[in-house]
Amino acid sequence: MKLFILAITILFPAICTAQEDIQPGMEQSYNLWRNSIIRKDARTWQQVTAAHRQVEVRNRIVSQKLPFPAAVFDLPAPPPALTGLKFLEAKQNGRTAKSAYFGKIDFGVGGDPTDNLLVLSFVRGAGGWLYDRADFVNLLALPDVRKELAAGDLSYLKGVPEAQPSGVVPPTPIAANPATTIAKVYVFSPGREVEVQINKISRHRFANAKEADIVIGGAREGVNEVQYAIKKLEGGTGTEALTIRVYLLSQVQGVQPIKAFEYQLQENDPFKPFGTGTFVLDAAMAAKLAGK
Repeated sequence: MKLFILAITILFPAICTAQEDIQPGMEQSYNLWRNSIIRKDARTWQQVTAAHRQVEVRNRIVSQKLPFPAAVFDLPAPPPALTGLKFLEAKQNGRTAKSAYFGKIDFGVGGDPTDNLLVLSFVRGAGGWLYDRADFVNLLALPDVRKELAAGDLSYLKGVPEAQPSGVVPPTPIAANPATTIAKVYVFSPGREVEVQINKISRHRFANAKEADIVIGGAREGVNEVQYAIKKLEGGTGTEALTIRVYLLSQVQGVQPIKAFEYQLQENDPFKPFGTGTFVLDAAMAAKLAGK
């Protein structure tokens, strides 16, 4: 995904733009993005969303054999409004920026919203700020931080990585072909970080995890390649058990997933930090997934 033909260094003043200069433009961008989601307005969504995020969202949708862009707007609740939230700060670093808000962030899922932290990310486009993503920080276990932020003390934000603009605009991924067979990669990696790449387009990172992620582009007919890298995390022993699997998913009700690939370590097993494997999606597997 990271293909660089020519590298040009441009020096920007880091985190120097006055908050009053960048806050209105970022809030306008977020509000336009939020309204586009609510109104299912694909044209506006494309205009105000960062290019790399557009492709990432599209890739995940078509990899699940869902319609694009219709599935962009298929959310259980609208994104939270900024109305009623306390603006904390805005920071710019090169072509990236962050804005932080505190208050009762309402995701529309019921219950009484509590005071938490919302951080919005943006990248600079030709016409202004483009919305990238939102990070929600639950402060339930940090009552003292809630009091500090309510009083205007922003010390806590300095230690929140999500609140610091990196200055690096993520590269735009390769547009994936719509999946013919939906696949998921599953990793169990206590005490370890695992990076997995499937067919050189679907990249995943798991840290101390027990979770699954959609394979971008799905599984291909014929041979599929699985590359992985494993390293010990701080606090880990390097002897923990580990599992990497790829499952093929059916869209036929009642048909169970097929385990197409597995790399597994028992506790204390020796391992290599890098490895490559393959699995084959053949006609018999395709027929089974189709319920035949």
